[in-house]
Amino acid sequence: MSPNNITAAGELVMDQDFIIVGSGINSLVAAALLSRKGHKVTVLERNDWIGGCIRTAEVTLPGFRHDVFSGFHPLFVTSPAYGELAEELHANGLDYVNTDKPTAAILPDGRNFILQMDRGKNVAAMEALGEGQGTAYTRSMGDIEQNTDLIFGLLGAELWKFSTLKLLAKAAWNRGLHGMSSFFGLSLNTCRNWLEADFTSDEIKACFAPWILHTGLDPDSPLSGLMGKLISFTLEVAGMPIVKGGSDNLVKALSAIIESNGGRLLTGQDVKRIIVENGRASGVNCADGTSYRAGKAVICNVTPTQLYGYLLDGEYVPEVTRSEAANYRYGNGDMQIHLALDKMPEWTDPALNDVAMVHLSSGVDSVSRSVNQARRGLLPDCSTVVVAQPTALDPSRAPEGKAILWLQLQELPFLIKGDAAGEIPIPADGLWDEATKDAYADRIIDRLSAHIPGLRDMILARHILSPRDLATQNINLVNGDPYSGACGIEQFMLWRPLKSTKNHETPVKDLYHIGASTHPGPGLAGTSGYLVAQNF
Repeated sequence: MSPNNITAAGELVMDQDFIIVGSGINSLVAAALLSRKGHKVTVLERNDWIGGCIRTAEVTLPGFRHDVFSGFHPLFVTSPAYGELAEELHANGLDYVNTDKPTAAILPDGRNFILQMDRGKNVAAMEALGEGQGTAYTRSMGDIEQNTDLIFGLLGAELWKFSTLKLLAKAAWNRGLHGMSSFFGLSLNTCRNWLEADFTSDEIKACFAPWILHTGLDPDSPLSGLMGKLISFTLEVAGMPIVKGGSDNLVKALSAIIESNGGRLLTGQDVKRIIVENGRASGVNCADGTSYRAGKAVICNVTPTQLYGYLLDGEYVPEVTRSEAANYRYGNGDMQIHLALDKMPEWTDPALNDVAMVHLSSGVDSVSRSVNQARRGLLPDCSTVVVAQPTALDPSRAPEGKAILWLQLQELPFLIKGDAAGEIPIPADGLWDEATKDAYADRIIDRLSAHIPGLRDMILARHILSPRDLATQNINLVNGDPYSGACGIEQFMLWRPLKSTKNHETPVKDLYHIGASTHPGPGLAGTSGYLVAQNF
């Protein structure tokens, strides 16, 4: 690595090939791949930890290791980045654990359905709930299996490239124009249409409907039907793997690859400005006066709001791009509730005890209703509850005999206008405060207690993150949106993040944009970082 230089002004200037702003999964993937190719890479993180939304901490009690923002990695273990880095990652301590029961849903009356990593068992269980439903599920999975070339080809590639045009041309040749039309028609279908057309069982519909929230969509959004099928396919194939000991072990493994190849990861570096010289991005300035120089490129893992509204001087941003960035939309807010338990939770149906992630939901209508309430500024009266059970897969996350639960609520407003149930007092300024988040968490725990008897007595401590807390802890989680931007079709694929930009390029030469705000969107796969690294 070249030595640091001190300018006359006293600024520390580090000459690197690549400066990467932000240290989330996409940044770490890009840094690992680039450093392995011999490039000099420095990752700059404004927080005091590396990993972005991958963080493990004892936020409740000592010995209870909670994945604070995210925790399951089915998208990463099926990604091209993992395919390329897996051997080194595992050599540096990464170890995944899994279960053959990735997900389930339980209805208010206790009925439930468990999806397993076994097509035959899933089909049989569905047929037991109603003749023809297993056949319908097989047909739905066939929609994915018969179109893997297009689905994974488009989600895993730069869309504005000749190679993607070749992919589409080949698909059109094989399918014919009518076949291509059918595929895109299938893609635009909604999750509601898919579930109501194929299934009569409330349990099956309740199992699949909540998953669409994990894509930043709702059951009535175009594309949600395809995404629902794709998630079901992925869960059946990959399960719900978590990192043994905590997700920060993935961060440590990626960091080890970067540092062993001469790269650097620096915390407490709040980038305030991108340096543009002679029409190209040549470095960044930080809040403490430090400058970092990039000989080849600057890669920013930020939102369009940050990139075009704050980091780049206005003279380098075309008016159309500035306008689009100002109008970039964010989705509903998110709440995380971390529980430290005195013992392993036992559900009313013991079959749920070792499921990775259980949703409390009544199905499509309840998900749609809660999304609508949140968009109108209301605290949902019966929101969809994600119940993740890390210690069911990895007992090392808690002291012996103890357990943790991770609850997630993805249908919340950032600015509160009222409570749909009319029970919780709303702050005068509409902003989440301690009393409001405690009251809402109590509502959720009361509901969960109906399915895990004695839950309240098991709770040793809890840690709650409201949408406001999330926005404070990670600058990319604007308004507490965990997906760094709404994922409706108008802001997805070719148009993510903006209609005036293409691929991960920006209007400034040698400045690249990665992260959940960019194609292919949110999810812990590292794909945007992977794609940018392929350019060098």
